[in-house]
Amino acid sequence: MRAVVTVLAIWCAGLGAAAQFGKISVLFGVLGDQYAGASAVALGLIVSIVGMVGLVFGTTAGLFVARIGPRRAIVAALLMGAAMSALQSLGLSYPAMIASRVVEGVSHLAIVVVGPTVIAGLAAERFRGLAMTLWSSFFGVTYAVLALLAPPLLAAYGAAGVFVAHAVWMAAMAVCLALLLPRDPVAPQIARPGLLDQHLRIYASPRLSAPALGFFCYTFLYVAVLTLVPPDVPLAQRALAAAGMPLISIALSLTLGVWLLGRMSAVRLVQCGYLAAVPGFVLLALFWGQGTGMVLGALWVTAALGIVQGASFASIPELNATPEDRAQAAGAIAQLGNLGTTTGTPVLAALLLGAGPWGLALVAGLACALGIVLHAVQARRRAGLI
Repeated sequence: MRAVVTVLAIWCAGLGAAAQFGKISVLFGVLGDQYAGASAVALGLIVSIVGMVGLVFGTTAGLFVARIGPRRAIVAALLMGAAMSALQSLGLSYPAMIASRVVEGVSHLAIVVVGPTVIAGLAAERFRGLAMTLWSSFFGVTYAVLALLAPPLLAAYGAAGVFVAHAVWMAAMAVCLALLLPRDPVAPQIARPGLLDQHLRIYASPRLSAPALGFFCYTFLYVAVLTLVPPDVPLAQRALAAAGMPLISIALSLTLGVWLLGRMSAVRLVQCGYLAAVPGFVLLALFWGQGTGMVLGALWVTAALGIVQGASFASIPELNATPEDRAQAAGAIAQLGNLGTTTGTPVLAALLLGAGPWGLALVAGLACALGIVLHAVQARRRAGLI
């Protein structure tokens, strides 16, 4: 029972980490007024700089967590995040806000590396697929919760209310996990390779790198679809598309995805999810701007990619047996996941503008094929065939 409570507490910490992005998204208009005169790029940097930290230091974080221990890392990260939200509630100047967001990037990165690593170790073998899929849902659930709770909080207490609520949540999760997680073992004092050598070792390994390489294609597509599709859906069905896409993604990953993980390997399920997404992109291209058909295509794509999301995290413990290897694989997922999130939307938006829906569908199909091929190549490497 303690293991179940601990897994749920770690997932709740993940909700707080996702809210480090989400709170700025819901306050974007307010911050635009607060920093009047700042360019759109400058305002966008307030959101994206948290992800940039992960893009640069993702694999390094995995190595660092393995060295200092997951309990110390996640409790410190949660307290750091709570402190930054509390500071932000004071109405910081723009440079101070950016500095606080860089610190939040460090906090966020530590949480998303520790989370799947510890959950994989706590969950019993038969429930591991469910536990890892639950973890993978933390971003979608957070955005759905913020859509419901942030507007009334903002109306009652202003932006400070949202920041303070987030600070309280992060501090509460720090206390919970400090009490629930076992003490970290003493790490052996061994020589560590240099930063470049560490990266080369991770990405040269077909076990450490495979989850991240497959996950890159998912993040390249998923955030772009959630961003680009709703504005072109006819107004009558726009709300259905905007709310339905993340919800069906979460629902299918926690139901059908978990059921399938009991019947096939996580790697094979990632490949099946990518294959299933391709007809959805064809539907999107065929019915772009035409209402029901476009909504159906959007829901199809996000449902299939939801399967990829959960299975990608489940592949971490499937391919890596030790906590240190799992932390490094999770760090690589954070790094390449941020790379996909950063590049996907601008690339697909440019294709949509220049080549239309079929240009977007073609490149999306190629990204799905790449995800399948990358996993196939890494599987052959693990088998010693190449």
